[in-house]
Amino acid sequence: MKTLSLSIISASLLAAMASASAPLNAEELSLKHDSEYVIDGKIFGLPEAKVYREDYSGPAVVGDYLTQVPNIAELDYEGNKTHDVRMDVFSQKIEVAPGVTYSAWTFGGSVPGPVLHVREGDRVIFKMKNRSDEEVTITKPVKNGSPFFQQVQANGYQNNQPVVNPMPHSMDFHSGTVAAEDKWRTISPGETIEFEWIANYAGTYMYHCGTSSVLMHTAMGQYGAVVVSPKDGYPTDKDVDKEFVLVQSEHYLEEASEGNYIYNHGAALDRQPSHVTFNGHVAALSDNPLRANEGDRVRLHVLNAGPSGTSSFHVIGAIFDRVWYEGDPRNEWYGMQTVLLGASNSATIEFIVPEEGIYKLVDHEFADAERGAAGALIAGSRKEK
Repeated sequence: MKTLSLSIISASLLAAMASASAPLNAEELSLKHDSEYVIDGKIFGLPEAKVYREDYSGPAVVGDYLTQVPNIAELDYEGNKTHDVRMDVFSQKIEVAPGVTYSAWTFGGSVPGPVLHVREGDRVIFKMKNRSDEEVTITKPVKNGSPFFQQVQANGYQNNQPVVNPMPHSMDFHSGTVAAEDKWRTISPGETIEFEWIANYAGTYMYHCGTSSVLMHTAMGQYGAVVVSPKDGYPTDKDVDKEFVLVQSEHYLEEASEGNYIYNHGAALDRQPSHVTFNGHVAALSDNPLRANEGDRVRLHVLNAGPSGTSSFHVIGAIFDRVWYEGDPRNEWYGMQTVLLGASNSATIEFIVPEEGIYKLVDHEFADAERGAAGALIAGSRKEK
């Protein structure tokens, strides 16, 4: 018997979630974030987060450097920049496999959420409204929105439809170095949180909802990637022809009615996924394969969002010429066939496309590949550089 629904959750579970995720009051926090300081060139001591209510119903994703996977925005500026970023949280009915849809909890309306690209040393002023109590449509043209929206509309493999699922949520950026009880605090439907973080460390980082149950919120779709490019770049920057982002994740779904699925917490606790996907759908990188040419140097920022499984990432027919574990240029490996990533680990991977053809991208843990963690890069003929 199916007792757990995405829209009807037992009172005891809701009470437990509310208790575990209730924000501490100001007295308990004893916060005094009023002066920044620098250690080893890195900035710490950022202002206290603000939580308030606002009359906002505009674009749910705002920022020039936010894209939908597998796209990554070009950093078309010199030095460092302050980014004003908004990613509102709300529910969407999405498809993860043909005929398999569920009501996902999302950042910005897609699973995974938008990719944010910044440079080491950049400042991010982040704003997020909990709009889980309203219907938010992301598939229509929007003014003042991010490039993310145009990419969603051009590549609608998730078949987004707005739904309502009021629920407390939060944001945890692994790329930020801050007091978690302050910046990552939980907000209720209708509330907005605003805070700052500095991209102190280069790398590819996960973000996710940190509200209890974190396993449930992440498995429901609340995760994404931040790519922090090194301030001095990677040694191969001038040679890279194509650059993409790939996020692997698990889904724990059971059928409630024909074509409609619900989250199965028992399966999540037992680490028994129904689907394992690249970029949120079993066909995301097969119906819409990556494209390159023979002789191209391809860079992939690969994140394993979990929430619980590992990934043995491999490209059939290629060897990874350079690998920077977690995307940090100091963590350099050469000539790798497979990169092992635990939950929330990442790697920036490069390989040279040897010939025209189809190069399969797989999790070499083949049980996960058969659950959907597979895709392709299609290579055309060599072009003169």
